[in-house]
Amino acid sequence: MLNFPDLLNIFKFWLTFFVIGLIFIPLTMTVFKDFKDKGYAFAKTIGVIFISYSIFIISSFKLLNFSLVSILIILLFFLILNIFIFIKLELKDIIRKHLKIIIIEELIFLITLIFWSYIRGNMPNIHGLEKFMDFGFVNAILRSNYFPALDMWYSSSTINYYYFGHLITAVLIKISSVIPNVGYNLMLAALFGLIFTSVVSLVINIFDIKKLSLKSSLAGVIAASLVSLSGNLTAIYAFFKAYVPAENPVPFWQLPFLPFTFPNGFWYPNATRFIQFTIHEFPLYSFVVSDLHGHVLDIPIVLLSIALIFVILLENKIRKTYVIFISFLLAVMYMTNAWDGIIYALLSLFVFTLISFYKRFALKDFISSVLILGIGFILFSFPFSSNFKPFVSGIGFICAPNFLTEIGKIGPFLFEVDHCQRSPLWQLLILYGFFYFFVISFILFLKFKKNYKPTKSDVFITFLIILSTLLIIIPEFVYVKDIYPAHYRANTMFKLTYEAFIMLSISCGYIIVKILSNLNNKKFLILFFIPTLILLYLVFSYPVFAINSYYDNLQKYKGLDGTYYMKNDSKFDYELINWINKNIKGQPIIIEAVGDSYTDYARISANTGIPAVLGWPVHEWLWRGTYDVARPRVEDIKTFYTTKGLQEAKDIIKKYNVSFVVVSILEKQKYPDLNEDNIKKLGEIVYQDKHARLYKVNY
Repeated sequence: MLNFPDLLNIFKFWLTFFVIGLIFIPLTMTVFKDFKDKGYAFAKTIGVIFISYSIFIISSFKLLNFSLVSILIILLFFLILNIFIFIKLELKDIIRKHLKIIIIEELIFLITLIFWSYIRGNMPNIHGLEKFMDFGFVNAILRSNYFPALDMWYSSSTINYYYFGHLITAVLIKISSVIPNVGYNLMLAALFGLIFTSVVSLVINIFDIKKLSLKSSLAGVIAASLVSLSGNLTAIYAFFKAYVPAENPVPFWQLPFLPFTFPNGFWYPNATRFIQFTIHEFPLYSFVVSDLHGHVLDIPIVLLSIALIFVILLENKIRKTYVIFISFLLAVMYMTNAWDGIIYALLSLFVFTLISFYKRFALKDFISSVLILGIGFILFSFPFSSNFKPFVSGIGFICAPNFLTEIGKIGPFLFEVDHCQRSPLWQLLILYGFFYFFVISFILFLKFKKNYKPTKSDVFITFLIILSTLLIIIPEFVYVKDIYPAHYRANTMFKLTYEAFIMLSISCGYIIVKILSNLNNKKFLILFFIPTLILLYLVFSYPVFAINSYYDNLQKYKGLDGTYYMKNDSKFDYELINWINKNIKGQPIIIEAVGDSYTDYARISANTGIPAVLGWPVHEWLWRGTYDVARPRVEDIKTFYTTKGLQEAKDIIKKYNVSFVVVSILEKQKYPDLNEDNIKKLGEIVYQDKHARLYKVNY
């Protein structure tokens, strides 16, 4: 069970969100004035974005440093602004009128926050996969005085990655005063709560904008559960003989049917690597493995953007203030998870086009709105993009014809030989068949339902379906070039289908209740209801497999401290890291052993935020576009630890402006010829234990 220190930290994190949401209620209500909850579910997201972006801009221009005092000054400014809005618009009676649903949504957020905090507490380790990277970003930002933040794995350079979501995490950690290794896990839990609550609110209002009903509430809960807690139809493999995960999967109907040995060794990650050489994750998997990546951090912002675009469609009017707000959100999404900015710009254009068409294609309004959207995006994202170098090297075409592969490249377009991966249709059906059963049902419903006139909500859901379908299809024809040779379309599919999963989940929550509540023919109702139950059972069985597998059947609660595992696994590094975090301020440069990605190497820089000469080389290769940036440092670090020449070691120290040297178990394992006598001559020991020492350089 949750212990008292964890309950206290959960309360502090919840209180931080509650106060921020409370402050931003007036501003939120002006935007979502037609929503039944007046947009309360989005107040927290709006507040967190505004506060984080403000401190990012102010600290980027060095007007204020990144500190709790600066954040509180910004918070005070927004408090005064929102009090002014509250008084001017006389919102007191409106809030009182909607207080019941506001309280319910706050309870939903609190319950889901506690729920995922408990789940994480069964395996809280910030360890494995890419958690070192995400935690390193957060720690590096927490140590920053100004922005852009320094890269903890490439000293003297700034982070060349989309890190605004990690900045939001750092802001919340500062306000709530929880320690980072607890804040990491609480942020995951808070994201889970925000996402669930936001989807409930969004779908309740899409389903019926006029009144709150049992039907709209049910649609909201189903949609929220699909977004946050569901998987795909790969769970059907639990009823059949397991295939070897390393092999390309075969159709389940070709495997022996073994219902009495369920779940037959079903391995939950298969659902995200089902199509060979690709990645097709979804939110629940992200929460289970708990990498605090941009695609997860961005989901509440994505949901806010979808809600705002729906408001524009409802009003049937393209308000310039709303367009500016969307351009701001697109910029924030770009800074958090770049692909999302493009995706939801497309959704905006769908709605702008429809409204212009309703008004007999008001071309002038349409063009001005698109210009505002584009210019606003450029201006809002400029402080970030001016210090960011994209690491995409082109757009490749899958199965390009021979005459184009002979040319190879035309501008940004690539035509590469032997790049002809396409997804088998049966695999796509297993991944997305759940959704398209309801999509097809929705199409048939709209076509054959007598005396039914499609609503704006139906149109909006149709837009979500169309955009999602495009996102699923695109990776079958093009890919964005990165550094991975065999998995060249993996990231493209990952980023696009992740958003498709979210939008289709929202759509299906709406569709299921819409059809069930409008079908009068019992025969058709049964034909729809039975497969609906079976499909829901399959996708909602996935979290049982995934959570129990990753979290060891929830047998032992360990707490929310994400670094406590090191006390047993890497005791000496654990003590060294704690000493550094308590005693070393700012961001002096350290040198530590270099090793492969997804290993324990770069553990000091990741867990402290102090920049190392080099961390995970392949990650820096990805972020900076070439391995040439990492190769010299790999060799220099090896030379430093093993050279017998004191002057050579001094030269490397001066070259990278190193202040501290780590000598611990991994350094000795990586460099068997480690010459510690040299290091002793370079400085003094400021920390030592049986197997770990930290030297402060005097040169």
